[in-house]
Amino acid sequence: MEFWNRFKNLFKTKNEVVNIDNPALLEWLGIETNDLKGKNALKQATVYACVKILSDSIAKLPLKVYQENEGIRKAKDHYIYPLLKLRPNPYMSAIDFWKCVETQRNIYGNAYVWVEYAKRGKNAGKIIGLYPIDTTKVQMYVDEKGVINSQNKIYYVVTDNLGNQYKVMPDEMLHFKGFTYDGIVGISPIEYLKMLIENAGSSTEFLNNSFKNGMQVKGIVHYIGDLNLEAERKFREKFEQMANGLKNANKVALLPIGYRFEPISLTMADAQFIENTQLTIKQIATAFGIKNHQLNDLDRATHTNIVEQQREFYVDTLLPILTMYEQELTYKLFLQREIEQGYYVKFNVDAILRSDIKTRYEAYRVGIQSGFITPNEARAMEEKEPFEGGDKLLVNGNMIPVEMAGEQYKKGGGKDEKFLESEQSSE
Repeated sequence: MEFWNRFKNLFKTKNEVVNIDNPALLEWLGIETNDLKGKNALKQATVYACVKILSDSIAKLPLKVYQENEGIRKAKDHYIYPLLKLRPNPYMSAIDFWKCVETQRNIYGNAYVWVEYAKRGKNAGKIIGLYPIDTTKVQMYVDEKGVINSQNKIYYVVTDNLGNQYKVMPDEMLHFKGFTYDGIVGISPIEYLKMLIENAGSSTEFLNNSFKNGMQVKGIVHYIGDLNLEAERKFREKFEQMANGLKNANKVALLPIGYRFEPISLTMADAQFIENTQLTIKQIATAFGIKNHQLNDLDRATHTNIVEQQREFYVDTLLPILTMYEQELTYKLFLQREIEQGYYVKFNVDAILRSDIKTRYEAYRVGIQSGFITPNEARAMEEKEPFEGGDKLLVNGNMIPVEMAGEQYKKGGGKDEKFLESEQSSE
């Protein structure tokens, strides 16, 4: 009996469940199994879209220098102002610079910018250029024993294209991090989503190959006799030329006697396959902090919730990134005495919140007319310079200073002085 069961098992069909990331399956489906890390991750459409949205959103924001000292003013007289606003280095505009930096921060988790100081002349010691460095060329080290410098525990080693290595100290390197669990090194969302992104890339390539092949199903050709390797190769080439490609779609393929074709069911239109693909897109977008409408997913979108989602994108996604940039730039681009004097850098986010500027100005109007903020305090919130006389609290009633409220009613029960004089003269 046992022998008979084993004999029957030889002819049973074995049903196996194979994961989509199985290398053998991917190779059989004609999908390359390249590791989607770094720049390769941009080959996946959703990752590319998310990185582009973030880099464009950051790059379009003006970066300016301010000084807070009894009010806030634009420090246009500071030498670093044009460097940040217009051209960080001779080769890049400000927008290209920030696109480069933000892209590297997203795909690698870290972005590095070398700070060039003037070595001689009247500008010696001043910053004259900011240069993004390829993240793959930078290695960060922690000097726990203080061999290099007892004050600086961290230093960087940069390798150029010729293999030469240069040691860079922390005050000469701007280090912008992504998500981090130790506060020292950033981690890209791509690292956490590696399997998800690879599956998305495999699904896309699978569909592309299917369209190239005219949406023809895969299958196995059975042959009763024996074939040597050369005959097998020639038959495979001839059969694929006959069956694959859009021009052969819906055509009948003829097989010689002794051959039998058995199709393997792999339906691209399967609802579960499409649903999984859409879920993958949303998961990748969520990890990058991108809203659905930004990826043209407008299924549940209305004008009201799109405006709210745009505000959430600024508050939840961009604001932490901008704050990280501002803190690193302020700390490393200004001297300690300049920081004590109130100098700092800040992105102007009006370009993002332009649709909400009416709401902000209405709030300022109510606050000023109610007497709990001054016009200059409202101007400071908008990073605008104060004006003379703008530090007085005002109240409604022709908008007079709060200390003068009621002065017009002190004489004559509401009649002003000129009116009283005219009444007395008439008597």
